[in-house]
Amino acid sequence: MTKRNKLLTMLLFLFSTMAAQPPQKWSLKDCIDYSIEHNIRLKQNKLTLEESEIDVKSAKAALFPNLSFSTSHNGRYQPYFEDGNGSFITDDGTGGSRVSSSRDHFSYSGSYGLNAGVTLFNGGKNWRNIRMQRLNSDIARLSIEEQENTLKEEIATLFVQILYSSEAINVNIAAVESARKNLESGEAKYEVGKISNSEIIELKSQLHSAEYQLVNSQAQLANYKLQLKQLLEITDGREMEIIAPDGADALALAPLSPVEQAYNAALSQRPEIESSRLSTHSAELSLKQAKSGYFPTLSLNAGAGTSHNDGSDNNLGHQMKYNLSFSVGLSLSIPIYDNRSNRSNIQKAKLQHQSSLLQESDARKQLYSTIEGLWQDANSAQKRFVAARSSVESAEASYALLSEQFSLGLKSATDLLTGRNTLLSARQELLQAKYTAILSNQLLNFYMGGNILF
Repeated sequence: MTKRNKLLTMLLFLFSTMAAQPPQKWSLKDCIDYSIEHNIRLKQNKLTLEESEIDVKSAKAALFPNLSFSTSHNGRYQPYFEDGNGSFITDDGTGGSRVSSSRDHFSYSGSYGLNAGVTLFNGGKNWRNIRMQRLNSDIARLSIEEQENTLKEEIATLFVQILYSSEAINVNIAAVESARKNLESGEAKYEVGKISNSEIIELKSQLHSAEYQLVNSQAQLANYKLQLKQLLEITDGREMEIIAPDGADALALAPLSPVEQAYNAALSQRPEIESSRLSTHSAELSLKQAKSGYFPTLSLNAGAGTSHNDGSDNNLGHQMKYNLSFSVGLSLSIPIYDNRSNRSNIQKAKLQHQSSLLQESDARKQLYSTIEGLWQDANSAQKRFVAARSSVESAEASYALLSEQFSLGLKSATDLLTGRNTLLSARQELLQAKYTAILSNQLLNFYMGGNILF
Protein backbone atom coordinates (compact mmCIF):
# COMPACT_ATOMS: atom_id res chain seq x y z
CA MET A 1 0.00 0.00 0.00
CA THR A 2 1.40 3.42 -0.98
CA LYS A 3 1.79 6.31 1.45
CA ARG A 4 -1.05 8.14 -0.27
CA ASN A 5 -3.41 5.22 0.12
CA LYS A 6 -2.41 4.82 3.76
CA LEU A 7 -3.14 8.49 4.39
CA LEU A 8 -6.54 8.26 2.70
CA THR A 9 -7.37 5.16 4.73
CA MET A 10 -6.46 6.90 7.98
CA LEU A 11 -8.55 9.97 7.09
CA LEU A 12 -11.55 7.82 6.19
CA PHE A 13 -11.17 5.97 9.48
CA LEU A 14 -11.04 9.22 11.44
CA PHE A 15 -14.08 10.64 9.65
CA SER A 16 -16.06 7.47 10.17
CA THR A 17 -15.10 7.46 13.86
CA MET A 18 -16.20 11.07 14.26
CA ALA A 19 -19.46 10.41 12.42
CA ALA A 20 -20.16 7.43 14.62
CA GLN A 21 -19.81 9.45 17.82
CA PRO A 22 -23.15 10.06 19.53
CA PRO A 23 -24.26 13.69 20.03
CA GLN A 24 -23.12 15.33 23.23
CA LYS A 25 -25.78 15.52 25.93
CA TRP A 26 -26.43 18.92 27.49
CA SER A 27 -28.38 19.77 30.60
CA LEU A 28 -29.46 23.34 31.30
CA LYS A 29 -26.66 23.63 33.87
CA ASP A 30 -24.11 22.45 31.29
CA CYS A 31 -25.30 25.08 28.83
CA ILE A 32 -25.17 27.90 31.37
CA ASP A 33 -21.73 26.94 32.73
CA TYR A 34 -20.28 26.63 29.24
CA SER A 35 -21.72 29.97 28.15
CA ILE A 36 -20.40 31.85 31.19
CA GLU A 37 -16.93 30.48 30.50
CA HIS A 38 -16.85 31.17 26.75
CA ASN A 39 -19.17 34.11 26.10
CA ILE A 40 -17.31 36.96 24.38
CA ARG A 41 -19.47 39.77 25.82
CA LEU A 42 -18.77 38.51 29.33
CA LYS A 43 -15.04 38.46 28.64
CA GLN A 44 -15.22 42.06 27.40
CA ASN A 45 -17.06 43.13 30.55
CA LYS A 46 -14.43 41.43 32.67
CA LEU A 47 -11.74 43.48 30.90
CA THR A 48 -13.73 46.61 31.72
CA LEU A 49 -13.77 45.53 35.37
CA GLU A 50 -9.98 45.15 35.35
CA GLU A 51 -9.65 48.66 33.89
CA SER A 52 -11.86 50.09 36.63
CA GLU A 53 -9.72 48.40 39.27
CA ILE A 54 -6.65 50.06 37.76
CA ASP A 55 -8.45 53.43 38.00
CA VAL A 56 -9.03 52.81 41.71
CA LYS A 57 -5.30 52.27 42.23
CA SER A 58 -4.52 55.43 40.28
CA ALA A 59 -6.96 57.44 42.39
CA LYS A 60 -5.34 56.17 45.60
CA ALA A 61 -1.88 56.98 44.27
CA ALA A 62 -2.87 60.64 43.89
CA LEU A 63 -2.78 60.96 47.70
CA PHE A 64 0.95 60.29 47.81
CA PRO A 65 3.78 62.67 46.88
CA ASN A 66 5.19 62.65 43.39
CA LEU A 67 8.93 62.52 42.79
CA SER A 68 10.79 63.43 39.61
CA PHE A 69 14.35 63.95 38.46
CA SER A 70 15.32 66.63 35.94
CA THR A 71 18.55 67.61 34.31
CA SER A 72 19.58 70.15 31.66
CA HIS A 73 22.83 70.60 29.73
CA ASN A 74 23.78 73.67 27.74
CA GLY A 75 26.63 74.52 25.44
CA ARG A 76 27.53 78.08 24.46
CA TYR A 77 29.80 79.30 21.69
CA GLN A 78 30.95 82.96 21.61
CA PRO A 79 33.16 83.86 18.66
CA TYR A 80 33.99 87.36 20.01
CA PHE A 81 34.30 88.34 23.63
CA GLU A 82 36.16 91.03 25.59
CA ASP A 83 38.98 90.29 27.99
CA GLY A 84 39.60 92.10 31.21
CA ASN A 85 41.79 94.77 29.50
CA GLY A 86 39.14 95.85 27.03
CA SER A 87 40.62 93.92 24.13
CA PHE A 88 38.63 91.56 21.93
CA ILE A 89 39.87 88.04 21.79
CA THR A 90 39.31 86.20 18.52
CA ASP A 91 40.26 82.85 17.23
CA ASP A 92 42.20 84.17 14.22
CA GLY A 93 44.35 86.93 15.84
CA THR A 94 42.61 89.93 14.20
CA GLY A 95 41.19 92.83 16.21
CA GLY A 96 42.54 91.63 19.56
CA SER A 97 45.57 91.58 21.71
CA ARG A 98 46.14 87.86 21.43
CA VAL A 99 44.96 84.79 19.59
CA SER A 100 42.88 82.29 21.52
CA SER A 101 41.97 78.72 20.90
CA SER A 102 38.42 77.60 20.02
CA ARG A 103 38.20 76.21 23.55
CA ASP A 104 38.18 79.74 24.95
CA HIS A 105 35.02 80.54 22.99
CA PHE A 106 32.98 77.48 24.02
CA SER A 107 31.46 76.91 27.46
CA TYR A 108 29.37 74.02 28.85
CA SER A 109 27.13 73.88 31.93
CA GLY A 110 24.86 71.27 33.48
CA SER A 111 22.25 71.24 36.22
CA TYR A 112 20.50 68.43 38.10
CA GLY A 113 17.39 68.54 40.23
CA LEU A 114 15.25 66.21 42.33
CA ASN A 115 11.73 67.54 42.86
CA ALA A 116 8.80 66.33 44.98
CA GLY A 117 5.30 67.63 45.55
CA VAL A 118 2.12 66.66 47.33
CA THR A 119 -1.36 68.16 47.45
CA LEU A 120 -2.29 68.98 51.03
CA PHE A 121 -5.81 70.26 50.38
CA ASN A 122 -8.00 70.60 47.31
CA GLY A 123 -11.52 70.54 48.70
CA GLY A 124 -11.57 66.75 49.12
CA LYS A 125 -11.31 66.02 45.38
CA ASN A 126 -8.82 63.19 45.75
CA TRP A 127 -10.79 61.35 48.41
CA ARG A 128 -14.04 61.71 46.47
CA ASN A 129 -12.32 60.51 43.34
CA ILE A 130 -11.27 57.34 45.15
CA ARG A 131 -14.86 56.72 46.24
CA MET A 132 -16.16 57.40 42.74
CA GLN A 133 -13.67 55.01 41.17
CA ARG A 134 -14.63 52.34 43.68
CA LEU A 135 -18.27 52.86 42.75
CA ASN A 136 -17.38 52.56 39.07
CA SER A 137 -15.58 49.31 39.82
CA ASP A 138 -18.62 47.99 41.70
CA ILE A 139 -20.88 49.02 38.81
CA ALA A 140 -18.59 47.19 36.37
CA ARG A 141 -18.79 44.07 38.55
CA LEU A 142 -22.59 44.35 38.64
CA SER A 143 -22.60 44.73 34.88
CA ILE A 144 -20.96 41.31 34.64
CA GLU A 145 -23.66 39.88 36.88
CA GLU A 146 -26.34 41.50 34.73
CA GLN A 147 -24.80 39.98 31.61
CA GLU A 148 -24.63 36.57 33.26
CA ASN A 149 -28.30 36.82 34.27
CA THR A 150 -29.28 37.83 30.76
CA LEU A 151 -27.37 34.87 29.36
CA LYS A 152 -29.06 32.50 31.79
CA GLU A 153 -32.50 33.80 30.83
CA GLU A 154 -31.77 33.57 27.09
CA ILE A 155 -30.37 30.06 27.43
CA ALA A 156 -33.29 28.92 29.60
CA THR A 157 -35.76 30.31 27.04
CA LEU A 158 -34.08 28.50 24.14
CA PHE A 159 -33.70 25.36 26.25
CA VAL A 160 -37.44 25.28 26.97
CA GLN A 161 -38.25 26.00 23.32
CA ILE A 162 -36.10 23.02 22.33
CA LEU A 163 -37.90 20.81 24.85
CA TYR A 164 -41.24 22.00 23.49
CA SER A 165 -40.19 21.41 19.87
CA SER A 166 -38.90 17.93 20.72
CA GLU A 167 -42.24 16.94 22.22
CA ALA A 168 -44.09 18.62 19.34
CA ILE A 169 -42.15 16.36 16.95
CA ASN A 170 -43.32 13.31 18.85
CA VAL A 171 -46.90 14.56 18.65
CA ASN A 172 -46.55 15.14 14.92
CA ILE A 173 -44.96 11.72 14.38
CA ALA A 174 -47.94 10.13 16.11
CA ALA A 175 -50.25 12.25 13.95
CA VAL A 176 -48.48 11.06 10.77
CA GLU A 177 -48.76 7.42 11.82
CA SER A 178 -52.44 7.87 12.63
CA ALA A 179 -53.13 9.60 9.31
CA ARG A 180 -51.27 6.84 7.44
CA LYS A 181 -53.34 4.12 9.12
CA ASN A 182 -56.54 6.01 8.34
CA LEU A 183 -55.50 6.26 4.69
CA GLU A 184 -54.71 2.56 4.51
CA SER A 185 -58.07 1.75 6.08
CA GLY A 186 -59.81 4.14 3.69
CA GLU A 187 -58.12 2.65 0.64
CA ALA A 188 -59.29 -0.81 1.71
CA LYS A 189 -62.85 0.50 1.97
CA TYR A 190 -62.59 2.29 -1.34
CA GLU A 191 -61.67 -0.96 -3.08
CA VAL A 192 -64.89 -2.55 -1.88
CA GLY A 193 -66.93 0.58 -2.65
CA LYS A 194 -67.70 1.68 0.90
CA ILE A 195 -66.32 5.24 0.53
CA SER A 196 -65.96 7.64 -2.36
CA ASN A 197 -62.84 8.86 -4.12
CA SER A 198 -63.30 12.33 -2.62
CA GLU A 199 -62.90 10.83 0.85
CA ILE A 200 -59.68 9.13 -0.24
CA ILE A 201 -58.41 12.49 -1.44
CA GLU A 202 -59.36 13.98 1.90
CA LEU A 203 -57.48 11.22 3.77
CA LYS A 204 -54.40 11.79 1.61
CA SER A 205 -54.64 15.51 2.33
CA GLN A 206 -54.75 14.70 6.04
CA LEU A 207 -51.56 12.63 5.73
CA HIS A 208 -49.75 15.31 3.71
CA SER A 209 -50.75 17.96 6.23
CA ALA A 210 -49.45 15.80 9.11
CA GLU A 211 -46.16 15.21 7.25
CA TYR A 212 -45.81 18.94 6.61
CA GLN A 213 -46.35 19.72 10.27
CA LEU A 214 -43.72 17.14 11.17
CA VAL A 215 -41.14 18.62 8.79
CA ASN A 216 -41.95 22.11 10.06
CA SER A 217 -41.48 21.09 13.71
CA GLN A 218 -38.17 19.38 12.86
CA ALA A 219 -36.94 22.52 11.12
CA GLN A 220 -38.00 24.60 14.10
CA LEU A 221 -36.09 22.33 16.47
CA ALA A 222 -32.96 22.57 14.31
CA ASN A 223 -33.27 26.36 14.30
CA TYR A 224 -33.58 26.54 18.09
CA LYS A 225 -30.53 24.30 18.50
CA LEU A 226 -28.59 26.52 16.10
CA GLN A 227 -29.51 29.61 18.13
CA LEU A 228 -28.41 27.85 21.31
CA LYS A 229 -25.06 26.91 19.77
CA GLN A 230 -24.51 30.49 18.70
CA LEU A 231 -25.35 31.70 22.19
CA LEU A 232 -22.84 29.22 23.63
CA GLU A 233 -20.16 30.38 21.15
CA ILE A 234 -19.99 26.87 19.64
CA THR A 235 -18.72 27.13 16.06
CA ASP A 236 -18.01 23.50 15.20
CA GLY A 237 -20.44 20.96 13.79
CA ARG A 238 -21.07 19.01 16.98
CA GLU A 239 -24.56 17.68 17.55
CA MET A 240 -26.44 18.64 20.70
CA GLU A 241 -28.87 16.47 22.60
CA ILE A 242 -30.86 18.29 25.26
CA ILE A 243 -31.58 16.46 28.50
CA ALA A 244 -35.21 16.94 29.51
CA PRO A 245 -35.86 17.59 33.23
CA ASP A 246 -37.63 15.03 35.35
CA GLY A 247 -41.16 15.79 36.49
CA ALA A 248 -42.02 18.42 33.88
CA ASP A 249 -45.69 18.41 34.86
CA ALA A 250 -44.79 19.06 38.51
CA LEU A 251 -42.52 21.95 37.46
CA ALA A 252 -45.35 23.44 35.42
CA LEU A 253 -47.73 23.35 38.39
CA ALA A 254 -45.26 24.51 41.04
CA PRO A 255 -46.83 27.05 43.47
CA LEU A 256 -46.36 30.72 42.59
CA SER A 257 -45.12 33.31 45.05
CA PRO A 258 -47.28 36.46 45.36
CA VAL A 259 -46.26 39.33 43.09
CA GLU A 260 -45.33 41.70 45.94
CA GLN A 261 -43.27 39.05 47.68
CA ALA A 262 -41.44 38.23 44.46
CA TYR A 263 -40.83 41.93 43.75
CA ASN A 264 -39.46 42.68 47.22
CA ALA A 265 -37.15 39.68 47.00
CA ALA A 266 -35.96 40.77 43.55
CA LEU A 267 -35.19 44.30 44.78
CA SER A 268 -32.53 42.92 47.11
CA GLN A 269 -31.18 40.40 44.59
CA ARG A 270 -31.08 41.91 41.11
CA PRO A 271 -27.78 43.53 40.09
CA GLU A 272 -29.47 46.11 37.85
CA ILE A 273 -31.24 47.61 40.88
CA GLU A 274 -28.00 47.78 42.88
CA SER A 275 -26.21 49.22 39.85
CA SER A 276 -28.78 52.01 39.45
CA ARG A 277 -28.49 52.80 43.19
CA LEU A 278 -24.70 53.03 42.96
CA SER A 279 -25.01 55.24 39.86
CA THR A 280 -27.17 57.64 41.88
CA HIS A 281 -24.58 57.66 44.67
CA SER A 282 -21.84 58.31 42.12
CA ALA A 283 -23.83 61.25 40.73
CA GLU A 284 -24.10 62.69 44.26
CA LEU A 285 -20.33 62.48 44.63
CA SER A 286 -19.89 64.12 41.23
CA LEU A 287 -22.01 67.02 42.41
CA LYS A 288 -19.88 67.46 45.54
CA GLN A 289 -16.78 67.15 43.38
CA ALA A 290 -18.01 69.98 41.16
CA LYS A 291 -18.72 72.19 44.19
CA SER A 292 -15.19 71.64 45.48
CA GLY A 293 -13.94 73.65 42.50
CA TYR A 294 -14.62 76.77 44.55
CA PHE A 295 -12.14 75.68 47.26
CA PRO A 296 -8.46 76.69 47.22
CA THR A 297 -5.70 74.20 46.52
CA LEU A 298 -2.72 73.96 48.86
CA SER A 299 0.40 72.07 47.78
CA LEU A 300 3.76 71.34 49.38
CA ASN A 301 6.83 71.32 47.15
CA ALA A 302 10.43 70.39 47.89
CA GLY A 303 13.52 69.99 45.80
CA ALA A 304 17.26 69.49 45.70
CA GLY A 305 19.59 70.61 42.92
CA THR A 306 23.17 71.24 41.87
CA SER A 307 25.07 72.43 38.79
CA HIS A 308 28.49 72.77 37.22
CA ASN A 309 30.21 74.92 34.60
CA ASP A 310 33.44 74.23 32.76
CA GLY A 311 34.35 77.91 33.00
CA SER A 312 35.04 77.51 36.69
CA ASP A 313 38.50 76.90 38.08
CA ASN A 314 37.11 74.16 40.34
CA ASN A 315 36.74 70.57 39.22
CA LEU A 316 33.40 68.83 38.59
CA GLY A 317 33.17 67.15 42.00
CA HIS A 318 33.91 70.37 43.84
CA GLN A 319 31.29 72.30 41.87
CA MET A 320 28.62 69.61 42.35
CA LYS A 321 29.24 69.68 46.09
CA TYR A 322 29.30 73.44 46.67
CA ASN A 323 26.49 74.23 44.20
CA LEU A 324 24.15 71.82 45.99
CA SER A 325 20.98 73.49 47.29
CA PHE A 326 17.68 72.49 48.88
CA SER A 327 14.29 74.16 48.72
CA VAL A 328 10.87 73.74 50.28
CA GLY A 329 7.73 75.78 49.85
CA LEU A 330 3.96 76.00 49.96
CA SER A 331 1.79 76.83 46.97
CA LEU A 332 -1.74 78.20 47.39
CA SER A 333 -4.15 78.61 44.49
CA ILE A 334 -7.46 80.42 45.11
CA PRO A 335 -10.06 80.48 42.32
CA ILE A 336 -11.43 83.98 41.77
CA TYR A 337 -12.83 84.04 38.26
CA ASP A 338 -12.82 80.97 36.05
CA ASN A 339 -15.03 81.99 33.10
CA ARG A 340 -18.06 80.25 34.67
CA SER A 341 -16.35 76.86 34.55
CA ASN A 342 -17.19 75.79 38.12
CA ARG A 343 -20.76 77.03 37.91
CA SER A 344 -21.38 75.12 34.66
CA ASN A 345 -19.87 71.97 36.14
CA ILE A 346 -22.19 72.21 39.15
CA GLN A 347 -25.28 72.72 36.99
CA LYS A 348 -24.37 69.73 34.81
CA ALA A 349 -23.73 67.59 37.89
CA LYS A 350 -27.17 68.51 39.27
CA LEU A 351 -28.81 67.49 36.00
CA GLN A 352 -26.87 64.22 35.99
CA HIS A 353 -27.99 63.54 39.56
CA GLN A 354 -31.63 64.11 38.61
CA SER A 355 -31.21 61.85 35.61
CA SER A 356 -29.73 59.07 37.76
CA LEU A 357 -32.67 59.34 40.16
CA LEU A 358 -35.07 58.92 37.25
CA GLN A 359 -33.08 55.96 35.93
CA GLU A 360 -33.18 54.31 39.35
CA SER A 361 -36.93 54.82 39.54
CA ASP A 362 -37.34 53.44 36.01
CA ALA A 363 -35.25 50.37 36.87
CA ARG A 364 -37.57 49.60 39.79
CA LYS A 365 -40.60 50.14 37.59
CA GLN A 366 -39.22 47.85 34.87
CA LEU A 367 -38.44 45.19 37.45
CA TYR A 368 -41.98 45.28 38.83
CA SER A 369 -43.39 45.09 35.30
CA THR A 370 -41.20 42.08 34.53
CA ILE A 371 -42.15 40.31 37.77
CA GLU A 372 -45.83 40.97 37.23
CA GLY A 373 -45.64 39.81 33.61
CA LEU A 374 -43.89 36.57 34.55
CA TRP A 375 -46.44 35.93 37.31
CA GLN A 376 -49.37 36.53 34.95
CA ASP A 377 -47.84 34.29 32.28
CA ALA A 378 -47.17 31.50 34.77
CA ASN A 379 -50.60 31.75 36.39
CA SER A 380 -52.40 31.80 33.04
CA ALA A 381 -50.28 28.95 31.65
CA GLN A 382 -50.94 26.80 34.70
CA LYS A 383 -54.71 27.24 34.30
CA ARG A 384 -54.48 26.50 30.57
CA PHE A 385 -52.32 23.46 31.30
CA VAL A 386 -54.90 21.98 33.69
CA ALA A 387 -57.69 22.67 31.20
CA ALA A 388 -55.63 21.34 28.28
CA ARG A 389 -55.00 18.02 30.01
CA SER A 390 -58.74 17.44 30.30
CA SER A 391 -59.20 18.63 26.73
CA VAL A 392 -56.59 16.18 25.44
CA GLU A 393 -58.21 13.29 27.32
CA SER A 394 -61.59 14.15 25.81
CA ALA A 395 -60.13 14.65 22.32
CA GLU A 396 -58.25 11.34 22.47
CA ALA A 397 -61.39 9.46 23.53
CA SER A 398 -63.43 11.18 20.83
CA TYR A 399 -60.85 10.51 18.12
CA ALA A 400 -60.58 6.86 19.14
CA LEU A 401 -64.35 6.54 18.83
CA LEU A 402 -64.35 8.33 15.46
CA SER A 403 -61.61 6.02 14.16
CA GLU A 404 -63.62 2.97 15.22
CA GLN A 405 -66.79 4.35 13.67
CA PHE A 406 -64.88 5.22 10.48
CA SER A 407 -63.66 1.65 10.30
CA LEU A 408 -67.27 0.49 10.55
CA GLY A 409 -68.38 2.96 7.92
CA LEU A 410 -70.43 5.01 10.36
CA LYS A 411 -68.36 8.20 10.01
CA SER A 412 -66.99 9.98 6.96
CA ALA A 413 -63.40 11.02 6.29
CA THR A 414 -64.42 14.62 6.99
CA ASP A 415 -65.59 13.68 10.48
CA LEU A 416 -62.33 11.81 11.05
CA LEU A 417 -60.27 14.78 9.83
CA THR A 418 -62.16 17.14 12.13
CA GLY A 419 -61.54 14.87 15.10
CA ARG A 420 -57.87 14.53 14.24
CA ASN A 421 -57.41 18.31 14.00
CA THR A 422 -59.16 18.78 17.33
CA LEU A 423 -56.87 16.25 18.99
CA LEU A 424 -53.72 17.72 17.45
CA SER A 425 -54.72 21.24 18.50
CA ALA A 426 -55.41 20.05 22.05
CA ARG A 427 -52.02 18.36 22.29
CA GLN A 428 -50.22 21.43 20.97
CA GLU A 429 -52.07 23.63 23.45
CA LEU A 430 -51.09 21.26 26.26
CA LEU A 431 -47.41 21.48 25.30
CA GLN A 432 -47.47 25.26 24.95
CA ALA A 433 -49.19 25.73 28.30
CA LYS A 434 -46.86 23.29 30.06
CA TYR A 435 -43.59 24.81 28.87
CA THR A 436 -44.83 28.39 29.17
CA ALA A 437 -45.70 27.65 32.80
CA ILE A 438 -42.31 26.00 33.39
CA LEU A 439 -40.33 28.88 31.87
CA SER A 440 -42.31 31.68 33.52
CA ASN A 441 -42.27 29.96 36.92
CA GLN A 442 -38.54 29.28 36.76
CA LEU A 443 -37.74 32.83 35.65
CA LEU A 444 -39.90 34.19 38.45
CA ASN A 445 -37.98 32.07 40.94
CA PHE A 446 -34.71 33.22 39.35
CA TYR A 447 -35.62 36.89 39.80
CA MET A 448 -36.25 36.16 43.48
CA GLY A 449 -32.67 34.94 43.84
CA GLY A 450 -33.19 31.23 43.24
CA ASN A 451 -31.49 28.99 40.70
CA ILE A 452 -32.72 28.65 37.16
CA LEU A 453 -31.29 25.15 36.84
CA PHE A 454 -34.06 22.59 36.47
